Amino acid sequence: MTYISAEQSRLFDDFAINKMGISSVVLMERAALAVYRRLLESPNFSLKKVLVIAGTGNNGGDGAAVARLLHLRGISATIWLLGDRQKASIEMQRQLTIAENYGLSVVSSVDDLKNYSTIVDAIFGVGLSRDIKGKFAQVVEQINQSAIPVMAVDIPTGIHADNGQVMAIAVKATETVTMSYNKLGLAEKTGQAFAGLVTISDIGVYDPNSLKRYLD
Repeated sequence: MTYISAEQSRLFDDFAINKMGISSVVLMERAALAVYRRLLESPNFSLKKVLVIAGTGNNGGDGAAVARLLHLRGISATIWLLGDRQKASIEMQRQLTIAENYGLSVVSSVDDLKNYSTIVDAIFGVGLSRDIKGKFAQVVEQINQSAIPVMAVDIPTGIHADNGQVMAIAVKATETVTMSYNKLGLAEKTGQAFAGLVTISDIGVYDPNSLKRYLD
């Protein structure tokens, strides 16, 4: 199995988008579809009422797209947006607009997580490089205390993608769908414990060295 670092993940994404010409929107949609399909097939999740907790970066954009896919299947899904929407990435802003166009609720607070049957963790992805603090730490603690099954998008929030260490606090996921390649941090004991069952999904992003025959 191939394991990659956070920097490799960034570089591979950049290569797919800027060299191979695959739109970031396409990659985000494929990532969301991977999480959505795993949610449908896994026996670990009840999809009676799903809460997607999303940050303002592209990991949050993946989560918002997951919520939309669930909603279009007739599954109750809500997006809890953490952070300032005006400062969200372009892709995240686009996904929130699409979600709202389809009638999804985007909320800024949730009173009781226990009203939900499944949580999708799309707060921070592999690019996180500092300890989680403040409101984000409080929300992670709420997630862990709720004992609700959690699906993490790419990597559990708070787990360092390179070494698997907890960055002050981390989401304890039931399962994780990670994109393209497994992450170095998920090969470590702590990372494995927080990620739960890991599914690796091919979304069309590859190591540039493996594509040399197409680039000659």
